[in-house]
Amino acid sequence: MLTINDLKNGSLIMIDSDPYIVMSVLHQHIGRGGSNVQTKVRNLRTGRVFEKNFKPADEFVEAEIEKMPSRFLYKSRGEVWFDEVGNPRHRFSFKEESLGEPVVYLKPNMEVTAIKLMSGEEGEILNVELPIKADYKVIEAPPSIRGNTAQGGTKTAIIEGGASVNVPLFINQDDVIRINTQTGEYVERVEKA
Repeated sequence: MLTINDLKNGSLIMIDSDPYIVMSVLHQHIGRGGSNVQTKVRNLRTGRVFEKNFKPADEFVEAEIEKMPSRFLYKSRGEVWFDEVGNPRHRFSFKEESLGEPVVYLKPNMEVTAIKLMSGEEGEILNVELPIKADYKVIEAPPSIRGNTAQGGTKTAIIEGGASVNVPLFINQDDVIRINTQTGEYVERVEKA
């Protein structure tokens, strides 16, 4: 059993028989009163994110999770398809909405990690984790205009997969750039066009 002191970012817990991942934790102490923990959690089945407060007496069961190396295949009719690395016959899919924001950073043959909730022999695939950083080709980038540094020297570019990313002015179409898939922020240019 876990207590509120065991909760940290990335903890996998069960709440009302559903698996959740803890996205943020904030410990609060109010004067003479007791303390509590304010968290932001995401349901791994539905993808819904909400804030939840816990008291010191609350206890949690840690979710039994297994991670499986997988690969993104394609998107079709609102579904996102994957297969298991080394076993292409084992395919599985999710609705785009259930994966949430990271779906725009998927590109064909991208290696991801499938999260399986182990309940019984087989397990249920709940979600996928993208690599923290990945390389993308810039599909569309407006030209840089000399002296255009009023906005801090950035412009919006479109990368493969369709995501919009703020990039420095020197980034051009067909450059390959590295993106943090968790924050959606530009990290560095990998290859110049």
